[in-house]
Amino acid sequence: MDFKDFNFNPELLEGLLAMGFRNATPIQQEAIPLILAKKDLIACAQTGTGKTGAYLLPVMNMISQTENRHNNTLILAPTRELAQQIDLQVEALSYFTNISSITVYGGGDGIAYEQQKRSMRDGVDIIIATPGRLISHLSSGVLKLDQLQHLILDEADRMLDMGFYDDIMRIVSFLPEKRQTVLFSATMPPKIRKLAGSLLHEPEQVSIAISKPAAGISQQAYLVHDLQKVKLLTRLMKNVDYPSILIFASTKEKVKNLGKVFRGLGFKAEAFHSDLDQKEREAILSEFKNKRVPVLIGTDVLSRGIDVEGITLVINFDVPHDPEDYIHRIGRTARAATTGTAITLVNEKDKRKFANIEKLIGKTIERMPLPEELGEVPAESENKSTSDRSGRDKRKPQRKVWNKKPKTAGTAANQSGPASDNNTKGTVSGESSASQA
Repeated sequence: MDFKDFNFNPELLEGLLAMGFRNATPIQQEAIPLILAKKDLIACAQTGTGKTGAYLLPVMNMISQTENRHNNTLILAPTRELAQQIDLQVEALSYFTNISSITVYGGGDGIAYEQQKRSMRDGVDIIIATPGRLISHLSSGVLKLDQLQHLILDEADRMLDMGFYDDIMRIVSFLPEKRQTVLFSATMPPKIRKLAGSLLHEPEQVSIAISKPAAGISQQAYLVHDLQKVKLLTRLMKNVDYPSILIFASTKEKVKNLGKVFRGLGFKAEAFHSDLDQKEREAILSEFKNKRVPVLIGTDVLSRGIDVEGITLVINFDVPHDPEDYIHRIGRTARAATTGTAITLVNEKDKRKFANIEKLIGKTIERMPLPEELGEVPAESENKSTSDRSGRDKRKPQRKVWNKKPKTAGTAANQSGPASDNNTKGTVSGESSASQA
């Protein structure tokens, strides 16, 4: 579907065409007409499908046709990184319009807080905020949202996971009852439906590829002992030229340690964690986005908190506890119809969690052979007692299950190949940077 078919404001359409975008993604085709019709909407779409553009474009079009635009739209996001990304996309899409926006989040200095107060007091078209800092402005009386026309909750499931339910409901108490409410979520558990029932009026529903990784991701797994993980990754990362690598670990402490380990091995690597102040976090993300730091290591906050083009390899150093987090982690690669590789390292205790991931996505992830010089792999079968009455141990190694193909790790990685650096023209990825709406 061509963007011209939506009859957008000429200035908004000019911005899209100037960036080379012509055709809407599936979630945009479904959601944009409903939002333009001023319907409340529950939309379920995975990362990388263009969901941010799906709500920004119609809302910005309606703003351009509205006379009273004082604090017209509020977008709530779970993290400041996501709020900043949304603001960059507003800036890119509104290049030929006069639509204004501001981000409101914690962690800044007093000057930033005063700038937020002044902008909101004067009025802007779009406010993009994390719940905590927004409440402080609402409680102080500086921010008035009694004329708000659009409320958008982005990554609503993540906000609930982070404990923002009460904050969301408090924010809603400051809003007019007559408004358009749009809720976007990557998953649709019962708690999200409960929230939607409290906030939305006769909502339409759209679901696109729920809980399925992008088709362009080559998913691979290695069964390893913990002591083999770093050795294996060192081999993989040195044998194949991956321009941009994202590594997920289970804890902040492990993230810090892996940063030191990989730097000690000669990699340009940075650890991204909550102990860094905002300026440090922004500086690291900037270096990673600009390919000056090719390896970034973090926890699950990165799976939804950053947006970087051209990530060619995602590594799960630890299997995520929640199968849905696997979707979000590997969704950092193969974005906007490109391709990429996702490798998961599975130790003995994580095999059950990994099986739950395969059950969720409905496919068996390819097992890759461990290089022989790294030693034996753990058995894939569950670690149960299998001795018979004679006392003989009937357990046998399951190596042939995980070593189905006689390839070296380097060969396997080469066959999967790095993700293409060529962005597909004609689509607007909702999670892309300012240059890709």
